[in-house]
Amino acid sequence: MGSDAPLGQGYCRQTLGIVGFGRIGQAMAQRATGFNMKVLYNDYKPAPDDVEEALDAEYRELPDLLRESDFVSLHVPLMESTHHLIDYAELEQMKRTAILINTSRGPVVNEKALARALQSKLIFGGAGLDVYENEPEFEPELATMDSVIMVPHIASASVETRTRMATMAAENAIAVVAGKPLPTWSILMFGREEGSSYLPNGA
Repeated sequence: MGSDAPLGQGYCRQTLGIVGFGRIGQAMAQRATGFNMKVLYNDYKPAPDDVEEALDAEYRELPDLLRESDFVSLHVPLMESTHHLIDYAELEQMKRTAILINTSRGPVVNEKALARALQSKLIFGGAGLDVYENEPEFEPELATMDSVIMVPHIASASVETRTRMATMAAENAIAVVAGKPLPTWSILMFGREEGSSYLPNGA
């Protein structure tokens, strides 16, 4: 096999660090168990014991999670406290071989800092990005790097998911007209997401 042959990084039995342990973060943890991954998570506060036990997940402060994880996956809402949550200082704490995944909100990651870290080989594992700081624009240097996979905000782009999203919206609209509670609170409401992390009130 030639030295220029494409090689990827395995994920079975590796450590996954989940930043934001709300509804989506917990769903990510559930999927990781199928690959025998060790799951660490960070949130405003630790999850209840039964949730940790069910998902075999361990709480870590963010610096510890970054140092220990082979993959860091972001699942936080965008608000003042999460803007540039991952900046150069946080990237410095990651393993050099780590891979950063952002499917939450673009400004959670400082793209210029990420490009700098990847260019300098501070981290050479790479990054997977579905969202960007100034969509549809993005840091041009990221698009030139073999270690970066970029997709145009399409994490929900399946027939099943989009159909369910439309159904949820219709059910909520019907509930409002009927004066009933909303059946689904998984959309952003007043800048807060149901079950989301990094919210002091634990919403």
